[in-house]
Amino acid sequence: MKGYQPVVARLLRDRRPATVLDAPCGSGWLADQIGFACELDGLDLFGERPSKYRHFQVADLDQGLPGSLGAYEAVVCCEGLEHFSNPDLFLRSAHLHLAPAGMLIVTTPNTWYPAARLQYLLRGFLPGFPSLAGRMKRGTHMHLLPWSFPQLHLFLTLSGFGDIRLHQVDEPRPKHFYEWLVGLPQFLYCASKARGAPNAEERDYWTQAGSRQSVWGRRLVVSAMRA
Repeated sequence: MKGYQPVVARLLRDRRPATVLDAPCGSGWLADQIGFACELDGLDLFGERPSKYRHFQVADLDQGLPGSLGAYEAVVCCEGLEHFSNPDLFLRSAHLHLAPAGMLIVTTPNTWYPAARLQYLLRGFLPGFPSLAGRMKRGTHMHLLPWSFPQLHLFLTLSGFGDIRLHQVDEPRPKHFYEWLVGLPQFLYCASKARGAPNAEERDYWTQAGSRQSVWGRRLVVSAMRA
């Protein structure tokens, strides 16, 4: 089980939505982990309908969610956003297909952790985002866009979401001692911005941006509500 999966399953169990859209659904792991009865639908560019899913549709999520879909109480996007060349379109379409007070859950690699930034300094490429020269082909599992919590927070806000929350993942934070030293200035900067924030909204933003998961974690699990 990957570290983000139990976090996603717990978030859904806490709310127990009656309808859930899993996009991209991959092998359908969510059905085995969710732990309660719901109408679970899946979208993916590859594969076939996973077992225990009510409906499955082949879809290029780079074009957003299909307009023919109805409204869901929860939309889950695990390890998909980094593959999209137009994440704003996907997030806006997810907002449209959420029921009032519906919840979106997004997971994606966090490229803000210190070892990733050191690799970018030395090589010019982030881990998991190498040069794809000679292998660029639309529809493959290419990692296109790296994400950090501040960037994801920005895109979610612009897409109409509110109550954006970064959740802790069971992983070492930091993984190596030198990462603690490299990430400390960023941690202190965010803490300073949080202390001087003029309102609760900005204070919450900087507190989350400077959290251990944001600064030293290797995975982002973020939930947001349809405002």
